[in-house]
Order: sequence, then C-alpha cells, then structure tokens
Amino acid sequence: MGILEKISEIEKEIARTQKNKATEYHLGLLKAKLAKYRAQLLEPSKSASSKGEGFDVMKSGDARVALIGFPSVGKSTFLSLMTSTASEAASYEFTTLTCIPGVIEYKGANIQLLDLPGIIEGAAQGKGRGRQVIAVARTADVVIMMLDATKGEVQRSLLEKELESVGIRLNKHKPNIYFKPKKGGGISFNSTVTLTQCSEKLVQLILHEYKIFNAEVLFREDCSPDEFIDVIVGNRVYMPCLYVYNKIDQISMEEVDCLARKPNSVVISCGMKLNLDYLLEMLWEYLALTCIYTKKRGQRPDFTDAIILRKGASVEHVPSPRPLGATLEVLNK
Repeated sequence: MGILEKISEIEKEIARTQKNKATEYHLGLLKAKLAKYRAQLLEPSKSASSKGEGFDVMKSGDARVALIGFPSVGKSTFLSLMTSTASEAASYEFTTLTCIPGVIEYKGANIQLLDLPGIIEGAAQGKGRGRQVIAVARTADVVIMMLDATKGEVQRSLLEKELESVGIRLNKHKPNIYFKPKKGGGISFNSTVTLTQCSEKLVQLILHEYKIFNAEVLFREDCSPDEFIDVIVGNRVYMPCLYVYNKIDQISMEEVDCLARKPNSVVISCGMKLNLDYLLEMLWEYLALTCIYTKKRGQRPDFTDAIILRKGASVEHVPSPRPLGATLEVLNK
C-alpha cells in the first residue's frame, strides 16, 4: 500500500470515529501517523527531475507576498493592476503555468508579489504542480488567498485544507509548548495551565509514535493534540493570510456585506477596480512594516529614501553604513 492509500485510509478512519473520551487516545495516534505520512509525501524524491521552469524565483524587495487560489479567480489580472508586470489573463483555466513575480511600490517599500499557478483539489499530493506552488507559498511573509465571490465559501475551505495538510498554518500563532528531546531520563511532562484537550498519557503515546522516549514537555497553554504534533514535527509555517474575494460586481450588495464582515477578509473587483486601495492598506498592516527615515541634526527628515524594517525593530537593526552625522527618526506609516 502506497503513502497516498495509507493517508486516505487514516482520513477515513478519523472521519468515522466518534469523538469522545474513550476514543481520544486512538484519534491522537491516528493524527500522529497522518502527520508522519504527509511529511514523507512532501519529501523530494531522489529521482525527481530538475525544478520546474519559473518556480525558482529569487526573493527580493522588503517583503514577499504569495498570491494563491483556484484557476480563473483573477490572480493574473490583480498582478497586472498592482504591478508593472503583465501577466497573461484569459477566460480559460490554467492561463498561468509558472511563477510570475511583480513588485508593488507602496509607501516607499518594494513588495514582491508572486502570481502562482492555480491550485486544484489534491495539490498537496502533487496534482497540478501543487507541491511546487505550495513550496513557494511557504517562503512568503503573507499569503493573499484570491477567491471567487460568486462561489461562496467552497474554495476557501478547500484551499485551507490543502495548505493545512502541508504544514502552512494561516492566521495562527505558534503553540506555546516547550519541547526538547533528551538522551535519557524518560519523558518529563508538566503544564502551567489546566489542560482540557491533551493529557500526559496522550502526549506519551504521540511521542512513542515518533520513536521519542526521552524528552521534556511543558504546556504553557491549553493546546490540542494537532498543535502538539506540529511542535514535534517542527517544520510548520505560521503566516498571516488575507482572504480576498474578487468579482463582487457579480453578486448582490447583501452578499458583499456578508463577505466583507468575515475576519481577515477584503472584497474587491479587479474588473471594475473596486476597493484596491483598501486592500493595499490591509496588506501593509499584515506585513507589519515600518518606514524609517534618516535626518541630519537640525534639518528636516529625508522622506525620499526610506529604510523598511519589521515593526518592533530597533535602531540596531538599521543596515549600515548611513550618511555621516545622520540620525534616525522612526515613523510608522
């Protein structure tokens, strides 16, 4: 039985198993096995051919944004509108077959925008160049998930499932769990909060599934077995995501209002160029960038040349050399 068949069997068993106290240990083991098989599936094959054309894009600018979504949702049109790069757009699916980069110039920052080929269901298993697309998405600072407003929530749930299965956690923080494998001494388990989803026995069973028999584990928050498995695996990516609903000119005002009120969501129309300015403002906020300007003592700041840093950075993070006698003034924009 291949890895795909094993994954399918475990998913079916999880789906038909009732969730209660009596089955929590069994479900925890199934989820641990599922995570192991998915990790094996994503490992590059030794006999694999060279990288696909257009996917090896050098990271440049002050931040990177990955534009993902199903075919024909408006990704290429959006890239052409927001950057000086012309990406082929047509009414048929799979117009974009490679990764096409563009640059958004906003508030003095250069934001690299990657137009990725359309994802289809089963992308995590490699369908439709899905693995290459997802590999590029993992290197981004923010994901823009482009969705067709006329198709409701179907696309969003499918894409979230595909990204979740390959270790991309959208709009989530890293679990506050201390985990350190040791050479001996068994498993030391402690928690600073009351745990309602995990127990010491379940933690030990999951660790044994990964052939870990000596480790220190400290829960600092009430985490689920899935979150604990993420900590063990250690290759999960936590990144902010903007859900962008395109083609709002084709639905009613009531539907637009409902979509706009969803968390982390923005509604736009690339065809009619609606709400694109607000999307840029939201993207800047999610990237958490800060503009820093230099000024000479007694003179006004030079607003023509900004240094872009992550919000929360200090003067120590400013690259050198700077002009002689220049001081720094931090302006959040």
